[in-house]
Amino acid sequence: MPKSILIVEDSPMEMKLLLGLLEDKGYRLFSATDGDEAVAAAQRHHPDLILLDVVLPKKNGFQVCRQLKSSPDTAASKIVMVSSKSLEMDRYWGLKQGADDYLVKPFNPATVLAAIEKAI
Repeated sequence: MPKSILIVEDSPMEMKLLLGLLEDKGYRLFSATDGDEAVAAAQRHHPDLILLDVVLPKKNGFQVCRQLKSSPDTAASKIVMVSSKSLEMDRYWGLKQGADDYLVKPFNPATVLAAIEKAI
């Protein structure tokens, strides 16, 4: 069964970039555009990996990450945060919430693919 990835991104352009990057790689892809949708989608699909933006409507990525990692139902999903928040403190905080990796936008496609391969 192919690995599954949930992409959580509120920017239509960034979502299109990530979907375009991954659609021909053989993954099952799901998407969400806000924090609440992200939690619901993760609970429904149990993705192998979540590419999670930090700045989101309703619930930010740090809150989503903490909630998913603290629930036995979704804790196994790997989380790679992908954010425009580029300070070392942002990275530290993302990893402290349970993220497995933290990438800064604008991202290099090869870096995203490497992070995905490393995580799953």
